[in-house]
Amino acid sequence: MKYSVFTVCMPEFTVDEAIDKLAAWGYDGVEWRVRNQQPSADGKPGFWAGNRCTITLDEVVDKAESVGKHCRDAGLEVASLASYLKCDELADIERVFVACGKMGAPQARVGVPGYDGTVNYRELFDKAVEDYGKVEKLARKHGVKAVIELHMGNITPSASAGYRFVGHFDAKHVGVIHDAGNMVIEGFENFQFGMELLGEYLAEVHVKNAAWRKGGRGPNGQQLYERSWAQLREGQVNWADMMRALKSVGYDGWLSLEDFSTDRTTEEKLPNALEYLKELEAAV
Repeated sequence: MKYSVFTVCMPEFTVDEAIDKLAAWGYDGVEWRVRNQQPSADGKPGFWAGNRCTITLDEVVDKAESVGKHCRDAGLEVASLASYLKCDELADIERVFVACGKMGAPQARVGVPGYDGTVNYRELFDKAVEDYGKVEKLARKHGVKAVIELHMGNITPSASAGYRFVGHFDAKHVGVIHDAGNMVIEGFENFQFGMELLGEYLAEVHVKNAAWRKGGRGPNGQQLYERSWAQLREGQVNWADMMRALKSVGYDGWLSLEDFSTDRTTEEKLPNALEYLKELEAAV
């Protein structure tokens, strides 16, 4: 398997600093966060705002060649470009696909609609299939793959829902990012079952962990629980089981770390995570 880091989880480093750090820590590649963003409220770099390890959507085409060259010179592959675009934003999606070609990235994340209960799921699904058909055509044109992520709060939170969606498309140009950490929150299914179901559509695996912890109580006395991000060894995803499931289906692609835990520094947790994952891979 190959190991990368999704740069959303190293917000204090610049793009150039991240390349040098990841190479020094022994990673095989990098998954770049691509989006226009706002500064953080407190002026400090954060995961979601003021992230210094982000390539803006406005600049991604112009910077693609130089970033790709720096990666290659450091011995890193570009695993993916992780955009935050939805599947109806075709002009910007094509820009990201152009950047993939310039940077040497084989795929890019293109999202599906969220689900909040205000619009019927079937209506959202049918429209998204129609829109993603246009995304697939662009991906074929540029020789890349568009990937959806199994993510809470959207129409594909589980492997089954993801497969139902991507089954409409050619697996050469549309795939799935499996995300076990997200599936703690919504969409959990037996990991091996889900990977067997996804089959040729399994394009990438995000690596993180999460846990549910006791919160307060509701007005009727019901115990409430709160979700939280956790270190790989501490959350509800058993990554040894995940590694066995990946091996069972012959997966040898990218595992991309997306660690949002905050009880250790980035420079502590990212090298440690790589060591842990390689230990697990060697043991199965």
